[in-house]
Amino acid sequence: MAMNLNMNMGVKIVYFIFFTGLIVSGGFFGIVVATLAGEPTFYIPFIVVTGASVIAFMFLAFFTAIKKRTMTISAAVFSCLAAIALVGNWGYNAYIDSLKMVTNRGVDLYDYQPFEEGTKVATLENESSFHIEDELPMMDGATALYPVYAAFAQALYPEKEYDPYEYQSEVASTQTDVAYERLINGDTDVIFVAGPSESQVMHSERVNRELNLTPIGREAFVFFVNSENPVDSLTVEEIQGIYSGEITNWSEVGGEDESIRAFQRSADSGSQTALENLMGSTPLMDPPTEDVASGMGGIISDTADYHNYSNAIGYSFRYFSTEMVQNGDIKHIEIEGVYPDKDSIRNETYPIAAEFYAVTAGSDNPHVDDLIDWVLTSEGQELIEKSGYVPIN
Repeated sequence: MAMNLNMNMGVKIVYFIFFTGLIVSGGFFGIVVATLAGEPTFYIPFIVVTGASVIAFMFLAFFTAIKKRTMTISAAVFSCLAAIALVGNWGYNAYIDSLKMVTNRGVDLYDYQPFEEGTKVATLENESSFHIEDELPMMDGATALYPVYAAFAQALYPEKEYDPYEYQSEVASTQTDVAYERLINGDTDVIFVAGPSESQVMHSERVNRELNLTPIGREAFVFFVNSENPVDSLTVEEIQGIYSGEITNWSEVGGEDESIRAFQRSADSGSQTALENLMGSTPLMDPPTEDVASGMGGIISDTADYHNYSNAIGYSFRYFSTEMVQNGDIKHIEIEGVYPDKDSIRNETYPIAAEFYAVTAGSDNPHVDDLIDWVLTSEGQELIEKSGYVPIN
């Protein structure tokens, strides 16, 4: 017995267009949601095929005669295929998740917030001989150095809340590139960072804001690979070869026959500037967009991710990658046969160690100079040592 829709042709066309519009709109919305959720690989084809199938079936129902038995069988087959596809997608995602060794995680700076219960921030053996009670200098800086200047604040500033993620906080952490921009714009008084990039120096010169750099400690610039990578040591020349694009396979430096995925950071970040300085006159290759990590926590977890990036190499500063983001799925590699630790930084045998700075740009705060002078005293240097870095004195 044939199925018959008791409508005239004009009404059928109107209904068909109306329902087709609903399906197309719903499909478009589903594609947008799938894309935002980061799952386009499966869901977009599923939505397109499903929508097209429903529209085709609806066309047949409106404009041709379909036997009830045929319609029932078709609906059952389609439902089974949809269920199998959904279960298969769930299983595939579960499999991928089982291969991932780490998640993309960064650092929670609240762990080092001064004056908070359970804070990890370093403290002096005795009370500081110097305090600032009012007109507190606004401090900002690199994520990796936040534990250092948070310790300064706890030793010198009045006890209250200093939210590291609030721009108006007297002790904020906006990362190196933004910290330099805020300093040059006069929005903060002193920043604790690695040395500026060429573009940051040029920007300060354009607006007539001279950057004054005071070395306060030393730290190692380190490279790391996935823990399963057999390569344990590289030379500076090999690092330059990898990041210039001349060395593209791990077999060229004693590893497996596998292409090298060399992650980089965004321009003007502290670690990217350190890489540029290491490259010297050797041109730095332009990485694919997906190989530019958003933060140092990201570059660590991306390098550790066994499923996607077992062939990766990344870089950071020693304390950040060993203490602030503890990840057993990466390993630091020796440079010129020397492993990066506090001893090799102190005795200057590790070849890629450099100063980090307290940087000012003409602040009119009356306590900035006294703050920096105190950082260079035994008390300030004690906090740098206890924070995990190597003091300058």
